[in-house]
Amino acid sequence: MPTIAIAGSIAQRPRRPGHAWALLAYPLGFRELGYEVVFVDRLDAGGDAGWFAQAMAVAGLEGRWALLRGDEEPLGLSRAALRRELEGAELLLNINGFLEDRDLLGAARRRVYLDLDPGFGQIWAAQGLADTFAGHDDFVTVGTNVGGPGCTVPTVGREWIPTLPPVPLGRWPAVDGGRGYTSVGSWRGPFGPLEHEGVTLGLRVHEFRRFASLPRRVEGRFEVALDIDAADVADRVRLERGGWRVVDPLGTLGDFDSYGRYLRRSAAEIAVAKHLYVATKGGWFSDRSAAYLASGKPVVAQDTGFGAALPTGAGLLTFADPDGAVVAVEEVAARPREHARAARRLAEEHLDARLVLGRLLDRLGAR
Repeated sequence: MPTIAIAGSIAQRPRRPGHAWALLAYPLGFRELGYEVVFVDRLDAGGDAGWFAQAMAVAGLEGRWALLRGDEEPLGLSRAALRRELEGAELLLNINGFLEDRDLLGAARRRVYLDLDPGFGQIWAAQGLADTFAGHDDFVTVGTNVGGPGCTVPTVGREWIPTLPPVPLGRWPAVDGGRGYTSVGSWRGPFGPLEHEGVTLGLRVHEFRRFASLPRRVEGRFEVALDIDAADVADRVRLERGGWRVVDPLGTLGDFDSYGRYLRRSAAEIAVAKHLYVATKGGWFSDRSAAYLASGKPVVAQDTGFGAALPTGAGLLTFADPDGAVVAVEEVAARPREHARAARRLAEEHLDARLVLGRLLDRLGAR
């Protein structure tokens, strides 16, 4: 049975199942296609080996992972065993270039860079700040419009293969009903705003402020599980005064079961994107939104240019500004069952992990 190796960062963000699911969809999908999978991560300061082991169990990868620990022998597979796995794998899918170990990278026959944050790495590379793409053979991005018309994400001399975020449909069954519009996210995240070609490209905070009073303009319950720093107390107050219920994601959905329940108990998702994604029109589409859709939950998402890759209007509705968000929310409220059915159908036809990853392998000429 052929093997695909995957490198990513799960141990570094304990109790954040949404982040973990963004990565776990890949091994689950490849296994559904009949591949063996080996997963490699790195234990940095603040990381949690126990959380990583839980994530590997969710993906059914017991005994098929290695957690690097600097100069020490890895947890899980030994370094020698991991190197043999990499040597024999069809390819290494290096998510956001997280695996930097030159010896292990060199052991892989084919190194495929998977970009989950289109715009950040490309701009860093264009400005000479960092080039995480070096040493890879192929370049894949969930920025479905990178290199396309109207997109200002620099290609930095690479040919980018677009892909949609895969969702393992069996792990996200459709569930009827639910209450309110919800979402999950970070207010700022690990990266700061960027300057590119005279334009300041901000984060989710810089977009979400525009929608702080949205709940006051439309009927319904609006809640966001928001990773927001104490220093942003003024923003939190602004959101709450605008009608948003703000909850702590670590306290509310800090494990895989509670995260799944949170999505399934929602009526729909309201998704505000990072300003960089909106301004560059790179076509980023959220893996979290893919899970909502698979669960039969309509998604009302800010437009980043993904409309060329996904059908919109039924199950998935877009907006560019607060007025557009009001219209989209009212449309879902007027025909909730129709949009719920369309949401699941869209996931089945466009985001099924077997379909998405099969197409990716075909684009790579890897099967």
